[in-house]
Amino acid sequence: MFSRSFNLGRAVANPAFVQKGASQSLFSTSAVAHKARLPHEKLRYAPEVGELKLGDYTANSQRVGVIARKKGMTGMWDEWGVRVPVTVLQLEKVQVVSIIKTSNPSCARLQIGCGVRKEKNTSKPLKGHYDANGVEPKAKVFEFPITPDAALPVGTEITAAHFVPGQLVDVTAPGLGKGFQGVMKRWGFSGGRASHGNSLAHRIPGSTGNINPGRVYPGKKMPGRMGGKNVTVIRLPVMKVDTALNCIWVKGPVPGHDEQFIKVRDSIKLVKHRLFPEGAAVPFPTYIPGQSPALPRETIAKIGGQDPLVPSSD
Repeated sequence: MFSRSFNLGRAVANPAFVQKGASQSLFSTSAVAHKARLPHEKLRYAPEVGELKLGDYTANSQRVGVIARKKGMTGMWDEWGVRVPVTVLQLEKVQVVSIIKTSNPSCARLQIGCGVRKEKNTSKPLKGHYDANGVEPKAKVFEFPITPDAALPVGTEITAAHFVPGQLVDVTAPGLGKGFQGVMKRWGFSGGRASHGNSLAHRIPGSTGNINPGRVYPGKKMPGRMGGKNVTVIRLPVMKVDTALNCIWVKGPVPGHDEQFIKVRDSIKLVKHRLFPEGAAVPFPTYIPGQSPALPRETIAKIGGQDPLVPSSD
């Protein structure tokens, strides 16, 4: 309102001000005048999703990720008899909740839900969101970026067969919270001397700055809350897929406690690695029962190479 009256005052004081801009008057209500004065709203794009059917995976394709529950760690033996520590991740009613519009037509996002939430524990705005998409309330919801060719219709269920044994995945979850910790545990400081005149200063951080500038620099390593932040572990091999229990076995540890929700997606940072094993049939955009080939209950990754237990000839 202030800017409108200010421009009007300039126009009255200087009639040439009106002629300086476009031919539209200050009082015009046309679309051109509104676009010239009002901030332009960003266009939003959503991929066109038709009937769910299999497609061809390309090197530029990015499939959607899933939300899994961490069930704990165990061990398994690979094809050479070497014991491998693995983490069991279970998929519980993972569905596509909605398709998110983006400002870039070459990128898309899918909202994925996991588990089941009681209706009495669901807020009214969320309940309206689920009802509008025809999906039951979910215990956890996350968004995943995809390419438009990997879009899935709302309500599509994603199972453990979405992953290929031997492929690499990135897992993200909040790490274990350690509470308020000192600098030795939090940052690895060596601390003070154990003896020789040291009194009550064995684990203190020491000096935190100089007289000049007379303040502590932002980001100074000091005592504080440790852990509890999102941690991403990249390039973890999928060792086994169980279609009956809807579980995947991932090599190595995964951040978070047991029953923690874990975001699992295809690896992105591939320097000298292959995302999928050579010759593997990638279910794209996901595994579709009835269209994709039937799978056994358990599929174990093939390590390949030579037997590491056989001594070399060198």
